[in-house]
Amino acid sequence: MIAAHSIDQVFETSRVEEVIGDFVQLKKAGSNFKGLSPFSDERTPSFMVSPVKQIWKDFSTGKGGNVVAFLMEHEHFTYPEAIKYLAKKYNIDIEETEQTNEQKEAANERESLYLVSEFANTYFQKILHKTDQGKSIGLSYFKERGFTGDTIKKFDLGYSLNEWQAFTDEALKKGYKLEFIEKTGLTIVKEEKRFDRFKGRVMFPIKSMSGRVLGFGGRILINDKKAAKYLNSPESDIYHKSKVLYGIYNAKQSIAKEDNCYLVEGYTDVIQFHQTGIKNVVSSSGTALTSEQIRLINRLTKNITVLFDGDAAGMRASLRGIDLILEQGMNVKVCTFPEGEDPDSFAKQNTLEELTLYLEENAKDFIQFKASVLHEASKNDPIKKAETIRDIVNSISKIPDTIKKEIYIQECARIMDISEEVLFSTLAQINQKTLKEDNKSFKQEQKSFEVIKHQQPVKKVDVQYLLERKIIEVLLLYGDKTEDFEDLVLKETEAGELLLEPVIQKAKVFEKIYLDLQEDEMEFSNPQFKDLYYTIIDKLNQSPEFELRTFINTVDADTANEITNILMEDERYSLSDWQRKNIFPKEKNHTVAQLVGETILSLRCFLIEQKVLEFQQKTIEHKSEVNKSVLEEVKDYSSLKMLLSRKLNRVL
Repeated sequence: MIAAHSIDQVFETSRVEEVIGDFVQLKKAGSNFKGLSPFSDERTPSFMVSPVKQIWKDFSTGKGGNVVAFLMEHEHFTYPEAIKYLAKKYNIDIEETEQTNEQKEAANERESLYLVSEFANTYFQKILHKTDQGKSIGLSYFKERGFTGDTIKKFDLGYSLNEWQAFTDEALKKGYKLEFIEKTGLTIVKEEKRFDRFKGRVMFPIKSMSGRVLGFGGRILINDKKAAKYLNSPESDIYHKSKVLYGIYNAKQSIAKEDNCYLVEGYTDVIQFHQTGIKNVVSSSGTALTSEQIRLINRLTKNITVLFDGDAAGMRASLRGIDLILEQGMNVKVCTFPEGEDPDSFAKQNTLEELTLYLEENAKDFIQFKASVLHEASKNDPIKKAETIRDIVNSISKIPDTIKKEIYIQECARIMDISEEVLFSTLAQINQKTLKEDNKSFKQEQKSFEVIKHQQPVKKVDVQYLLERKIIEVLLLYGDKTEDFEDLVLKETEAGELLLEPVIQKAKVFEKIYLDLQEDEMEFSNPQFKDLYYTIIDKLNQSPEFELRTFINTVDADTANEITNILMEDERYSLSDWQRKNIFPKEKNHTVAQLVGETILSLRCFLIEQKVLEFQQKTIEHKSEVNKSVLEEVKDYSSLKMLLSRKLNRVL
């Protein structure tokens, strides 16, 4: 258990925009920040972060909350893990009690896999630095590759003893269950026998964007034709190869800062670049590039530079990955190294200045690169050249941006010495084919929609729900503020007419709302809003200084999410950047008293209207039983509704 004062310190110190900024590229949008949703595939930002309120909202999925909620949602942390992550980020010492064996057993399976992986990471590092075999074999190998002691520690590199079950025995001895050790892939179980998967290999831990160990890559150091040179952890509940990039944890801040990401193939490529001084580099770990991996980079930057060695066959195989990047609307450059060199060896032999200059001078736009590679393979063969041109145009067709498409068509025409008209015609054919496929899919969806449309009645706007929601919003934002309120006192003239006379009163916003609702005996119809209303009123009564971020941190997850939905609803419209369209929305806090007054008056109006409708229904149903007093009541309510509507400047 983490001590309460430690949790409070974490919440007081952490900044939601800084934490989320490690995972998502955020751009200023007025007083807030916006970015692409990390929870869905989108090209237009719908993710908002409010530094003032210390909350975030993802309008594409409906998710939202405070800084801990983001880590729990994005990184699948438990609550204590999220607190520990923030404590580590902000150098806060947290006080906690040791977990008992029962508590360890109570941890869910996914969490158990994380714990085993973290233990293995620590174990392999210890073997590398503290044992004779680790020093003489593992450490010697890393130093031969040119890695410094600081680099080895920074990437948590390790070594697995060349023994059949050294790791497995140690893990079992420390109390970790064989079931979870096997599920991480660290141990292979065959009947009664157990084997260490990474026996005799140097170890590269593969981490998530937040630094959690998901799996491992291991390189064998002996010549064994039967054994793979590199071996990765198998798929598990926490490790999915297609969704992970090696080095993303160490590179994320540099990628966002430099607004570019270098993409390489191997672990040592990443480490050598990082050591040389270029830190915005990641690797697909030897697997074919996937859409999920590209989206991971897309959260941080729109620009990718793919780095290849001089192997022509390998380059042609990797061209498919470029098309995937283009589909995501990203900008792609490609850089190749001299024959016989790869990113690792080239970075090792050059200084930071030399490496940076080489990358700047040799990084080609993807169209130039693809044309040169395919053109080389098809020269002196007209049929192959035609196929090459179609292949390039097919890549261009995947670009979402129309202007970019046209520019690339012009560039392709110049490089391949062919008319733009022919290329545009080919592009139109490809687009038409794609459109037909899309239309077929659309018609099927439309047919399904038509069925649903006839089945579903039109949903009416719930006025009372919206007004109750607005009252909660006002209490959260301005509850502790003191304002001058224009109160309306109902008076009857000598002629028997009803009049509303204004009286100015100074009061706190929450007191004004509470007294008005009490006076009219108005109750919340929505149970969640009702509970939230009394919780907020209670907090404001107890503490004269109401802090929104502190309050959100004290409520349960569902309530926190509802609060975020309420508070961030208006931010949805700031995503449209109205100011650039010469539309300037009025800030609510300029007229807090007016906002409170109009909201309460609107609720009164609505409830009076409901009362009038109720009486009218009774009149219709029990016409013979209706007496004069009922009709008088209907008349009075109607008159009051008319007065309130005039005050709200509404026409009935």
